[in-house]
Amino acid sequence: MSEASDAAVGGLLAAGQQRLDRAGIENARRESRLLLAAAMGRSWGDLVGQEKQPVPGDAAARFEGFVLRRAAREPVSRILGHREFWSLDFALSAATLDPRADSEALIEAVLEAVPSRDAPLAILDLGCGSGCLLLALLSEYPQAQGLGVDLAPLAVATAGANAVRNGLEQRARFQVGNWDSGLAGRFDIIVSNPPYIPTSRIATLEPEVAQHDPRLALDGGCDGLDAHRQLAQLLPRRLAEDGIAVIEHGDEQGPAAQSIYEAAGLVLRKWRADLGGHRRCLVMAPAGDKKTVGKGGGTV
Repeated sequence: MSEASDAAVGGLLAAGQQRLDRAGIENARRESRLLLAAAMGRSWGDLVGQEKQPVPGDAAARFEGFVLRRAAREPVSRILGHREFWSLDFALSAATLDPRADSEALIEAVLEAVPSRDAPLAILDLGCGSGCLLLALLSEYPQAQGLGVDLAPLAVATAGANAVRNGLEQRARFQVGNWDSGLAGRFDIIVSNPPYIPTSRIATLEPEVAQHDPRLALDGGCDGLDAHRQLAQLLPRRLAEDGIAVIEHGDEQGPAAQSIYEAAGLVLRKWRADLGGHRRCLVMAPAGDKKTVGKGGGTV
């Protein structure tokens, strides 16, 4: 690939695919095309059927650099600096998780629980990272207001920039904090994708996660449930009487997480599975709730 100054699209795609195949990257052809399109400042579709199109030398050099980084197991989203989530575009930083499609199960769970899109909801996102959960929900509920909290100042700054990026800055605010420390009031909807990987398992994760996602957002303690224990203690004082909390958990953590929340006085309303069919999040509510959420009257 080092002699690609006068290369064409087809040749570069093939060389990139070969390099990624050798590195054990799945979907190497697709990722090679994504990286070349980005290097050229083009869209994926622009390169379809354009194998003979010449590639300027500077774009070919960028592509080579991108491929080397991907072969070293840096995620494509980190290389490009952004990721799509719920059809919105989110910039990433070193302090934010790379949003993944499985977490869209939380958005689906809220939409099912609160079908009225005009509900004037107060939404809280604890451990907001890039802001993807809160901003996705605000995009669906135009009368809602939201607050995102994260312990990492850089994550909060990134989330704020993403609110502007997606035209939602008028209804979203973000602040640095340790869970709900310093907050007042109650919320109709609380969402969270807390750290839930057991400490001993982090080193065994795919390099894209273990080496590039922030440890603060991964490490859930010895059994992966430390953050759930903390959330269980604060949710009863932050949830409105008819509110819901939608909390992500690991593949095999559902029953243990449910027990933690129920011991704190919450009740399970529903499980929600991810794209792979794994139980991905709990929908919890205060015991004795009226089974409605927000003034819009959505049912759980």
